[in-house]
Amino acid sequence: MPTVLLLRHGLTAMTGPVLAGRTPAVHLDERGQAQAAAVADRLAVLPLAAVRTSPLERCAETARAVTRAQQAAGRTVPQRSDRRLLECDYGDWTGREIRSLAKDPLWAVVQAHPSGVTFPGGESMAAMAERAVRAVRGVDAQLAAGEGDHALWVACSHGDVIKAILADALGLHLDLFQRLVVDPCSVSAIRYTAGRPFVLSMNDTTGDLSRFLPPKPRAGARRRRAASSDATVGGGAGAGAV
Repeated sequence: MPTVLLLRHGLTAMTGPVLAGRTPAVHLDERGQAQAAAVADRLAVLPLAAVRTSPLERCAETARAVTRAQQAAGRTVPQRSDRRLLECDYGDWTGREIRSLAKDPLWAVVQAHPSGVTFPGGESMAAMAERAVRAVRGVDAQLAAGEGDHALWVACSHGDVIKAILADALGLHLDLFQRLVVDPCSVSAIRYTAGRPFVLSMNDTTGDLSRFLPPKPRAGARRRRAASSDATVGGGAGAGAV
């Protein structure tokens, strides 16, 4: 099956001190623009089949840097918005300072039992996780049918959304997803197979991504079989082998 590269957007002026959520017109700041350019250069070594992005500006701008770098490498990669990759709807929490939210009794529940949280006036974390996982698995299956099992693609989204997708791939209950860290403009990689997903990389901010390059087809070779769901006992040989 294809490999999805989960990309968090770059920094904005609100990232960290304020819960931006779905606040409109939150753009990358100078730091975020530099991060987006850097990760786009790292991804430029990979022949991407598609880029899907949350429609919020900070994700669309990060994804646009990726598609421009692909174009500079001689490839035309379609970029499409997918509302299923939107940030969680934090409702009444949106736009509030984090230090203020940390005093809210709901904060402790978000930390320890996120699967039971519905934000006042907003979305439940379980619903956010369900739509995000459905989106990534659905696009992945479509690309497998159209582009083949070795296709590579990018899903550009938000921290909690990506953590939820990773938790699902790792077989973690959503209540454990706060153990995961997803930095701005980090890349995490998942390969779905018929039997299970394989998490190939998490929160990668500096590594060489060429290890995800698909194998070159050999002359006269038969069509490759679908990726195995078996893991190599003792560990794979590297370069994405499981």
